Amino acid sequence: MTEEKLVRGITRWDLTAIIINTIIGAGIFGLPARVHGLIGTWSLIAFIACAVIIGFIVLCYAEVSSRFSSTGGPYLYAREAFGPVVGFEVGWLYWIVRVATFAANCNLLITYFGFFVPEASQDAFRIGAISVVVLAIFAVNLVGVKQSAILTNIFTAGKLIPLFIFVAVGLFFVQPGNFTFDAIPEYGAFSSAVLLLIYAFVGFEVGVVVGGETKDPQRSMPFALFVALGVVATLYILIQIVSIGTLPGLAESERPLADAGAIFLGAYGAAFITIGALISILGNLNVGFLGSTRLLFAMSEKGELPAALGRTHEKFRTPWVSIVLTSIVIFVLTVYSTFLTAVAIATITRLLVYATTCISLPVFRRRSDAPEAKFIAPMGVAAAVLSLVLIAWLLTQVSFEREAVPIIVAAGVGLVIFGLNRFFGNRSGNSAS
Repeated sequence: MTEEKLVRGITRWDLTAIIINTIIGAGIFGLPARVHGLIGTWSLIAFIACAVIIGFIVLCYAEVSSRFSSTGGPYLYAREAFGPVVGFEVGWLYWIVRVATFAANCNLLITYFGFFVPEASQDAFRIGAISVVVLAIFAVNLVGVKQSAILTNIFTAGKLIPLFIFVAVGLFFVQPGNFTFDAIPEYGAFSSAVLLLIYAFVGFEVGVVVGGETKDPQRSMPFALFVALGVVATLYILIQIVSIGTLPGLAESERPLADAGAIFLGAYGAAFITIGALISILGNLNVGFLGSTRLLFAMSEKGELPAALGRTHEKFRTPWVSIVLTSIVIFVLTVYSTFLTAVAIATITRLLVYATTCISLPVFRRRSDAPEAKFIAPMGVAAAVLSLVLIAWLLTQVSFEREAVPIIVAAGVGLVIFGLNRFFGNRSGNSAS
């Protein structure tokens, strides 16, 4: 049913652009300063550590995604591997991830916009700006997935060009004296920095959520995942090198890339980098919104959320009810949250979702009735085990009261929604009979 209601309008390179857009969002424009404040020059090692951790997880996603051609991503994999209850919880928590990520990134968007309009952080202006952003993304996604993919490609070019220029020019202005590896950071500080920095590397899973709208998804997804991660990891490390090497006060900067760009590109260069940041974050918001709405659609198609969320527009063939509901939720959450509070919840919840996909890899390999994999990950089981160990290590850095409790409450709410939908769904079915 999903295949008939949606349009397969996303090509292999469109999918690569979508994944790059979801990874390169707000994080790289705000976190270089934060992690440098925690561990100094050792933040370069933290970037490499994050790339390795995400690399193992992506390897698992590449194999598991190559078994499916439907919409749903992590939710679909968990449902097929562990049943509807676990699948629903994964889908529910991942939807929370997406709306929390939107809120975090939209707040940082307003912060960067403050480079041009200092009043941007004031309440009335801030709410107005958030309204415009949400309405614009709502309209694009309602019109159709092809239009959203075209906009994504434009945003990808718009964000990569300023970042490439930042790196290409900035490398000539790097001061070697700014790099000091004398004092080894404490274990807790380094672990916290890696956990925080993971936020800059996540988001790739949005690409697998839109499988039902992708051409030849079982082969396109592994290709897009590997290409996107390679581009992003290389670019991030170079950006951090330039940031450390050109901005002495990096740890105190609110807009680190713009402040570093102002040093070696001048005021116009800083404005150029800021525009690149705005484009980058907008692109990330667009593809994140796309993934969150399709997740609700997929869960509705499986009968685990109200059927209304599976309705598609007669003309545009997009899940308009899911789009409307998601728009309302992200608007409210963005208005009442900040960048860092939303980042913590989104990162931790996403790691839990990643763990279920990693576990599903060996499960599918052992099952004779599992869909055939079009890509077999080298040392796949070992990669899954190592991914789980690394995820567990990162989760040891979580503050229980501040970060874990909200996620546990959200999971509990999800179970209530699942139970109520099953109860009333069964009652409706019995009445119809």
